[in-house]
Amino acid sequence: MAKPAANDKPSASFMPRKPHDSKSFDAKSKSFDPVALRRRANSLRTTTRPIGLFSSLKLELSVLIVIATAIAFIMAWFLLKVGLSGWIAMPITLAVALGITYFFSRGMIVPLRQMRDAAEGMADGDYSVRISIGTDSNDEIGQLARSFNEMAEELQHADQMRSDMIANVSHELRTPVSALQAMLENLADGVTEATPANLEAILNQTHRLSDLIAFLLDLSRMEAGAASLQIEQFDFAEFIDETVEPLEIADAGHAHDIEVRIAPDIMIEGDQDRLQQLFTNIISNALKHSADDTTVLIEAHENDELGTVVTNVVNFGSQIPYEARSDIFRRFVKGKTGPGTESGGTGLGLSIARWAAQLHGGTVKVVDDTRGANFEITLPKYHTVE
Repeated sequence: MAKPAANDKPSASFMPRKPHDSKSFDAKSKSFDPVALRRRANSLRTTTRPIGLFSSLKLELSVLIVIATAIAFIMAWFLLKVGLSGWIAMPITLAVALGITYFFSRGMIVPLRQMRDAAEGMADGDYSVRISIGTDSNDEIGQLARSFNEMAEELQHADQMRSDMIANVSHELRTPVSALQAMLENLADGVTEATPANLEAILNQTHRLSDLIAFLLDLSRMEAGAASLQIEQFDFAEFIDETVEPLEIADAGHAHDIEVRIAPDIMIEGDQDRLQQLFTNIISNALKHSADDTTVLIEAHENDELGTVVTNVVNFGSQIPYEARSDIFRRFVKGKTGPGTESGGTGLGLSIARWAAQLHGGTVKVVDDTRGANFEITLPKYHTVE
């Protein structure tokens, strides 16, 4: 997701999800929110930052002290020169020095005050808040303001994706459950008979439920950040054939040709269940985003110098924009559909694939290929315990 530039942000401190009038209204309590009024007043009252040109806050403070001291000295000298008493010149000089210090120190405090108010807004569930003052400065406060906005952007994205995922999961659960309920009610009422075809339809719906539950379990493992691996050595070509076979059966209605080009003597160590998740999700994604009657290529080779096995899954014709190649591996992100593609899913498949590869010390990425979208999977031949 492209992040907005600092200069593109409005001058106000907050960019709420819905437009508000000049009166801040709290929809939950049906009353005016004094905290929101204070935030709005602060954002409208402070729109400039008179300090922040240097790359170090220490240097800025040193310059501020030097300037205030120099001005105080010159004023004291001038006031004494014109004949004012020292008892009069001293408080005037101190007042001017304090005024200068206060004016310039506001530039340091204003962004911090905005961050405090923005953090309160995020604690209330509003992830659209942004810092608008100090983001163009070079000191530590400016760096903190930019990092805060990036964090808020990521949290807003995650919050939106989670909301979308809940809607997707609700839809995915409701469809097979409704179908199962209707089928079983028909069987119980005697409307339909328990024929092999009807029982197979019921079984297919239970498989859909099982797959969705497996996705959610994988998500919980991803959140935990670890999973146990059952490491064993196996023939890679046979493993891919076993992975592709059920996908070919499920894809029969789309007439895709899955072409496999793997040498028969490649041996690899890893957890077959986790690696099957990895390759099933990558190949399924290629099939889903390929037009009917097209080819999906799976080819693999050994890199003896690095001790890895490199696999490429290519679906011909479609391409993934360069700027979207990292986003598609984020959780809850669903690829755009188009002619010849299937919609639906939870947006977890590619994220789970990358997680499974990382468990083995490998990587999954999209590489440039004129033939089409090319997912390159790199796995170590031998598993090392860290």
